[in-house]
Amino acid sequence: MSNVETDPQELLCSGATNGAPGGVEVLTPRIVPLGGPRAMSVRRTLPQRNRSLIGAWCFLDHYGPDDVRTTAGMAVPPHPHTGLQTISWLFAGEINHADSAGNHATVRPGQLNLMTAGRGISHSEYSAPGTTILHGVQLWVALPDSARFTEPAFEHYSPVPVHRPGAAVSVFLGTVAGQQSPVVTFTPLVGAEISLDAGASLTLEVDAGFEHGVLVDAGNPSVDGTPVEPGELAYLGTGRSSVELRAGDAPVRLLFIGGAPLKESILMWWNFVGRSHEEIVAFRAAWQGAIGREPEPVPDGVTSFSLPDGQSDAPLPAPRLPSVELRPRANPPG
Repeated sequence: MSNVETDPQELLCSGATNGAPGGVEVLTPRIVPLGGPRAMSVRRTLPQRNRSLIGAWCFLDHYGPDDVRTTAGMAVPPHPHTGLQTISWLFAGEINHADSAGNHATVRPGQLNLMTAGRGISHSEYSAPGTTILHGVQLWVALPDSARFTEPAFEHYSPVPVHRPGAAVSVFLGTVAGQQSPVVTFTPLVGAEISLDAGASLTLEVDAGFEHGVLVDAGNPSVDGTPVEPGELAYLGTGRSSVELRAGDAPVRLLFIGGAPLKESILMWWNFVGRSHEEIVAFRAAWQGAIGREPEPVPDGVTSFSLPDGQSDAPLPAPRLPSVELRPRANPPG
């Protein structure tokens, strides 16, 4: 998915380990439009001023349910990515994906699309023609320095839900509730959709070295005793060996993510993840040159971009770079 903000902030996100084993930090989203007046809006909970990373998870957009018969739906023309993996997970509707590595796939509810950008890739995403309601999440995972120039790749995976008393768990990354996903990641991660019946509870054994996040899609659960509203993201720091999820008087659906703290600082701007201001400038120049916009010299060794085949819409040009140097933004101490 593209960050289509016309004036994206340039963020230096610290990968410092965060503690806070005894508390739950509740993050509220900000609303971000994905285009013109008929376009979708998303609820963005990562990154934000007080929390830029959860493990290597660095970006989280939550959208819908959106009636795409009355809006433009998801219509994101070709755009670039570097240094990250993108994750698409749906609750309703269908999205068609195409990328410059030659991958074409449709993601449906309960299925994972994971694209590894590595040294550089471009892709497009459109709601499928038969979709009426679109509802889901788009997330990014920052690649560690050792893997961020890897070759682009793509995986599609359909996990089989496992059932516990009053609960269902679909594990798409890592290991949750005794179930393991085969999908390849470059840092230790977990990701799962969890549903709870009204009044039900589920205690998950977790890695004490991981940070975790709980995004509530529906219902009013408590996370380790802390109430969390729909659209909010509960953050849990390292140092705990279990997490209790408890539904109130209505069924709950949530996304459970986590991972080992990245322990690296990353620089995010628009759709690029890098390590320095100069690197982001070079990525932008390479993309603009590839699409015939503002051609500028590209330093040796910087990726060259191509476009997915079969595209009818013009690719998205990069926004203008800020006129000032990056402003550091780090996670607070635990």
